[in-house]
Amino acid sequence: MKANDMNLIERVKSPTPKFFKKLRNIGLILGATSAAILAAPVALPVAVVSVAGYLAVACGVISAVSQTAVDDNPGPEPGK
Repeated sequence: MKANDMNLIERVKSPTPKFFKKLRNIGLILGATSAAILAAPVALPVAVVSVAGYLAVACGVISAVSQTAVDDNPGPEPGK
């Protein structure tokens, strides 16, 4: 099956290249960090809260795009 013929669910379930796995994980970690800053019970400077908001959006996009990357040559299957 060509990558162009896949629907979104098939793309997300298919193998992801190693680089995009790392990028996805970095995006998730930074997104969680920015969410913690946004939910902090203490008063933070407006600039810090603004940067955390933009970072959360950017990390969400990075993680979503990274998850939909498809490895066309996944290599041998485990156990073979």
